[in-house]
Amino acid sequence: MSKKDRKKEAVEEQNENAQDQSVAVEEQTVEEKLQEEIKVEKDKFLRLFAEFENYKRRTAKERIELFKTANEDLMLVMLPVLDDFERALNHIEEEKEAEELHKGVVLIYQKLLTTLEQKGLSPIKVSKGDAFNADDHEAVTQIPAPSKDLKGKIIDVIEKGYKLGDKVIRFPKVVIGQ
Repeated sequence: MSKKDRKKEAVEEQNENAQDQSVAVEEQTVEEKLQEEIKVEKDKFLRLFAEFENYKRRTAKERIELFKTANEDLMLVMLPVLDDFERALNHIEEEKEAEELHKGVVLIYQKLLTTLEQKGLSPIKVSKGDAFNADDHEAVTQIPAPSKDLKGKIIDVIEKGYKLGDKVIRFPKVVIGQ
């Protein structure tokens, strides 16, 4: 072999090595691109999965809340009936002649109250002399306080308040001292 041939062969060999290296670099870049695409798709999938799990939890919570307060409209309609029963009981207690009537009305009232309590209704306890709180009570009117210690406190309860589960469906209506 002549020197020319050897040089030519060496140049060809270098060209082949360079081509092999460029092919290897291209293969690595294709693999890297695919790895990057896999990472992106995996991230999208994880985010979508997390979003779906949050959606399931939120809808389950909303469904539970709906079941807890599904009777709210019915309870709101029944509250005036309870108030009427309480007024009737107060009026009948004053009359001595209507003892049998009083017993019957008390039975019906207790049965209605028990049924509503089983469905989650509970009265809000408020008594005379309690401190007035605008978040928990509805002030109907203010009157001059009979004594200094009743200023800013509840003097009379006009209408009872009720809760359905943890939600207040009617605030107690009160008279407060000035």
